[in-house]
Amino acid sequence: MNTNSKLYNDKLSLLTDLYQLTMAYGYWKNGLYDRPAVFNLFFRKNPFKGHYSIAAGLQLAIDYLQNLKFDKEDIQYLGQQKGADGKTLFDESFLNYLQRMTFSCDVDAIPEGTVVFPNEPLLRIKGPLLQAQLIETALLNMVNFSTLIATKASRIVTVAQGDQVLEFGLRRSHGVDGGLMASRAAYIGGCDATSNLLAGKYYQVPVRGTHAHSWVMAFEDEKKSFESYAEFLPNNCIFLVDTYDTRTGVLNAIEVGKALRKKGHDLLGIRLDSGDLEALSKEARYLLDQAGFSKTKIVASNDLDEYRIAELKANGAKIDIWGVGTRLSTAYDQPALGGVYKLSALENKAGKWDYKVKLSEQAIKTSNPGIQQVRRRYLGHRILGDIIYDQNLLKAKQLEAPELEKGFDREEDLLVPVFKKGQLVYDSPNIHDIRRRTLEQLEQISQKKYPVVLEAQLENKKLEFIGNLVK
Repeated sequence: MNTNSKLYNDKLSLLTDLYQLTMAYGYWKNGLYDRPAVFNLFFRKNPFKGHYSIAAGLQLAIDYLQNLKFDKEDIQYLGQQKGADGKTLFDESFLNYLQRMTFSCDVDAIPEGTVVFPNEPLLRIKGPLLQAQLIETALLNMVNFSTLIATKASRIVTVAQGDQVLEFGLRRSHGVDGGLMASRAAYIGGCDATSNLLAGKYYQVPVRGTHAHSWVMAFEDEKKSFESYAEFLPNNCIFLVDTYDTRTGVLNAIEVGKALRKKGHDLLGIRLDSGDLEALSKEARYLLDQAGFSKTKIVASNDLDEYRIAELKANGAKIDIWGVGTRLSTAYDQPALGGVYKLSALENKAGKWDYKVKLSEQAIKTSNPGIQQVRRRYLGHRILGDIIYDQNLLKAKQLEAPELEKGFDREEDLLVPVFKKGQLVYDSPNIHDIRRRTLEQLEQISQKKYPVVLEAQLENKKLEFIGNLVK
């Protein structure tokens, strides 16, 4: 797919924080740069006070890692960076090393479109310490926002109960990158289409759209604007009916719809973008049905989210298609996921793994050690919960997790190989298959919290390690 390279001309190696380079330089100077290390990318809390999240952003990460290379311009820029004393930060020999560096890490990841929970590694990076450190910021950038928006979209799609949901958020998204990433993630989360043409081109997201109020205002009257639109785009007629008076707008749309039928086309829909959506949709539905347009869809927009949609549906609003913009593409009620990237193991000079834990007075911020994998247990097609275990400790042994040892009939490991020694080994699904996976996964959960437990040996290892650190 390599969409990042098309969009950014391979210029993403400097998509990082300066401190990643200063740490990399320190590792290189100390001789630690090629020491095998394991990092995990995970989040600590589900967003939106929800009980699940939808993993997204993996394909963006794959594209980035495939093209990870410091070119001549990057090296020249880094060579110009100076410290407080006015001297250059980095030795020329280090910069030469960076320019020759080839990505060689193993990457395992949970596929996009998978239901995930807090503290589970969405990505596990294993490889030279310097390389695994350098990629932290970019991976968090791509996975955090994508997962956040995919989760928001899934919540909206769930309350829409089978109605179509369209993502309309580009004009208020957080910049070009935010708009593109949001459109892709919203589709993964279950939306049916986007208004964003560039996302359609690069990410193969279906695109939908009709006209704005300015189209109506550009003509002498509303009916003539509809007639003109129908003349040139007879196969795309969804009229925005609330520029002036909504009831009159619906009646004008019906009249133009009758003329469309005589030419072999039809009035596909009308759109409501303001006012009392519940009352207006009911009146519009009545008028359309009375005129023989029972198949004409009513599209609604105007600051919608999962809460407003749920309220409108509960009150019997006659809306068929939901156009959701700002509150989806900006994750209006929680603008960041809060994912983190933590070192969990580092090989020592003897070739054995030393486990690493980040301690905190806040229990939620104390990280898990080890070479982690996530095993999901099911009963039928329903998810029961997940076990985080250490592949190095357990290998083929049975997992010990009393909370999830009874009542399951199958299980699977969620992290799958993506890169081996820097070579891509993952067959990326297309975006439509990822979206289908999301919808299938949503059918496997219910409105409850799911246990995510540490396997007994890993938990004991963590407690022992913490005890030694705080002595």
